[in-house]
Amino acid sequence: MNAPAQNLPMTPGFRMLRTLAAIAMMSGLVVVLVYQWTKPIIAENQRIATEKAVFQVVAGATTRKDFIVAPDGSLAPATSGVAGETIYAGYDDEGRLKGVALPAAAQGYQDVIRLLYGYDPACQCIRGIKVLKMTETPGLGDKIITDPTFRANFEALDARPASNGQGLANAIVTVKHGTKKNPWEIDAISGATVSSKAVGKALDASAQVLVPVVEKHLQQIQEAGK
Repeated sequence: MNAPAQNLPMTPGFRMLRTLAAIAMMSGLVVVLVYQWTKPIIAENQRIATEKAVFQVVAGATTRKDFIVAPDGSLAPATSGVAGETIYAGYDDEGRLKGVALPAAAQGYQDVIRLLYGYDPACQCIRGIKVLKMTETPGLGDKIITDPTFRANFEALDARPASNGQGLANAIVTVKHGTKKNPWEIDAISGATVSSKAVGKALDASAQVLVPVVEKHLQQIQEAGK
């Protein structure tokens, strides 16, 4: 006849593992709850920052209309429910189009740099940028925000669309500091080349796609302000 099974006492190690597992589960739950609670707050802060940036990169604009660029290159009002990239047209008090704010992003030294830039159809050029998100090295990479010489690149950076309506006539490129010769080139910041190049890559990748769309639907965008 077999002896009845005996309940072995729990060892201190087992109790410790059980406690750690409970703590891990509670910590995970707290992280999820905090994320769900802060997600709409973060989204709202991003929306406010973007709205402010529109009027910083489109000089003279006092009102704006938002549009969606669909994957097929069509343009629709942001209220239409169409999925795609949001762009922001800025108008003066008389409803005249002053420019269009376009989003761009590229990998920097530390993380992805996200920015908004103003495209002016009158000169077919970029007239300003505003960095929305970056984690570049303080004192070096963050000079893309603070360095006045670097920001001067975007007073009238050439972004003319190609004659066939596909992309830009000239790719936007970042060149070694002091070697800029063409209006579509960006003079890099000495000591912050990676961040400087990231801005150039972001602008080129975005403008190659979005500028031709703006030009194609320019009349629609202009009339929306009236």
